[in-house]
Amino acid sequence: MKSIHHEATWKQFLTKADLQQAVTETFEPLKDRFTPGFAGLELGATGAVYNEAIALMEAFARPLWGLIPLASGGGESDLWPNYIEGIIHGTDPEHAEYWGDFGTKDQRMVEQSVLGLGLALVPHQIWDPLNKEQKDSLYRWLNQINLVDRSNPNNWLMFTVLVNIGFKKVGLPYNQEIMDKYLDTIDTYYLGDGWYSDGNTDQRDYYIPFAMHFYSLIYAQLMGEDDPVRATRYRERATLFAQDFMYWFAEDGSSIPFGRSMTYRFAQVSFWSALVYADVQPFSLGVMKGIIMRHLRWWFDQPIFTTERLLSIGYAYPNLIMGESYNAPGSPYWSFKAFLILALPDEHPFWQVEEEDLPELKSVRAQPHARMTICRPEGNKHVIAYGSGQMANFEMAHNAAKYSKFAYSTLFGFSVPKGYYGLTQGAYDSTLALSECDEHYRVRRECEEFHIEEKVVYSRWLPWQDVEVRTWIIPAGIWHIRIHQIRNGRQLDVAEGGFAIQPPKDFAITEKDMIRAVEKGISVHLPWGISGIISLEGFEEAQNVYPDPNTNLLKPRTVIPTLTNRLLVGEHWLISAVFGTTYCEDNARHWMNPPIVERDLAGEITVRDSETDLIYYSTNTSKELGKHVASGN
Repeated sequence: MKSIHHEATWKQFLTKADLQQAVTETFEPLKDRFTPGFAGLELGATGAVYNEAIALMEAFARPLWGLIPLASGGGESDLWPNYIEGIIHGTDPEHAEYWGDFGTKDQRMVEQSVLGLGLALVPHQIWDPLNKEQKDSLYRWLNQINLVDRSNPNNWLMFTVLVNIGFKKVGLPYNQEIMDKYLDTIDTYYLGDGWYSDGNTDQRDYYIPFAMHFYSLIYAQLMGEDDPVRATRYRERATLFAQDFMYWFAEDGSSIPFGRSMTYRFAQVSFWSALVYADVQPFSLGVMKGIIMRHLRWWFDQPIFTTERLLSIGYAYPNLIMGESYNAPGSPYWSFKAFLILALPDEHPFWQVEEEDLPELKSVRAQPHARMTICRPEGNKHVIAYGSGQMANFEMAHNAAKYSKFAYSTLFGFSVPKGYYGLTQGAYDSTLALSECDEHYRVRRECEEFHIEEKVVYSRWLPWQDVEVRTWIIPAGIWHIRIHQIRNGRQLDVAEGGFAIQPPKDFAITEKDMIRAVEKGISVHLPWGISGIISLEGFEEAQNVYPDPNTNLLKPRTVIPTLTNRLLVGEHWLISAVFGTTYCEDNARHWMNPPIVERDLAGEITVRDSETDLIYYSTNTSKELGKHVASGN
């Protein structure tokens, strides 16, 4: 599939005009897909948990995340007449395309938020063209959000706040009491060091930057004079968060695929756009401009658009398998939150400064609030997150794959199962899969205990009531070591998966040429990367698993170097060295020299570099376990 990026003159993303053109050209195919009353967009035939009428309304609303900043910053679009017609009909109870009434938590609340932003930023486009009756209808329909009893509160509280900001900016009655209540509730989710949780949950995913911070920074900018205390607080928290979130990005513009809602793609950079919009500079404007522009270049160089030039459900290519139950055909257009910077005027310094590279960052940085340690083993070329202790607060598709793998990589992505029978369907990269010798595998989900440090990431987990696994992940340069202590009351088959890597697309490289095998180890060497795994203790066989297509988020076809064994009832130690890098001759040479792991009967474990004798980790396991139990959550 040919990417829209290769047909565009704005593909370099250098200027404001380039970003403006990106919005207008990518929205061009939407023109012929409005419903007869213009209150919906028909972008596909797939379904979501909400009904088709709401899906049409969502598809109508989400492009506004790009159109509103575009108009606020002086850009033009010939879609506005369609949108005005759609707003008029969608809020008219007598029209066939009325968006409907609701009295409880509803997907339409999500989409109302951007209309609130539109009232605040571009009343000349959304409000002024309406007559009094039409304005009354829009207000009545939007005001439903103030009448909904919000159970299970999370980032959704900010949708109500945005709607009320819009009301206030155009002189409509607004609910200050509910805004204060919801913003106070948001404050209870603050964890420190810039981090929030998304409600009372263990999730620490992209909803923190592209929801909690994104909305609060908009609030800081729009309500700074009315509420300077909160505005200052939100700016300070975002400044702190940026120090950690910077580590999630690689120099090529990619960021770590992790967690749910990956189909929102370049919304990953919307936090940085909101920082610039709210005049917050934790780093120089040049650094932030570089992050934003490189990220957009990376995304628009992926085949994320369909042949009809519509933004697809998926990640780096169209892929329904990895999607969520709430992903309808229009959902991916939430990505355009990244274009909030288009609201900046032409003379803003952001448009004038030169892009700068990422600043010098530590090779290893523990992020306890995120429940992961971020490693940059090749400088800024490759970013890996080693995690423990996360799961989403509701059961979604592929929950364990999205939150509980051992490693998440900008270079290799991660995979989700296509089925649950065998290693091929399961696509078990970066995890330990266990079965009762029947090809039905279980992986780590919730952690009974966990601990995050720079030198080690620890977890204790129970795949069955009579099976306990204690896992240590130890960063070791371009390697990482996985140590599992397993006490199993049933016989088990185990499979330890390395990173998933794309095999050749043609016949230029044969399978024989790409594979490097050593005793109880196997790797795949290709021009775009090296992935390998070696047994240091406890595994008997090494093999390449070719999972079902479309399981990996980055590439539709992959191969996973994997170690396997059968464990009798008892106690076992499994130790592996996992290798994942970009390709160069030096990295290929390092594949032959994995770290050394020494384990004695007293439980002392030492991990050292085999070439330099550098010690990566050393501890008495029994003593360390006591520490982890005390620190676990």
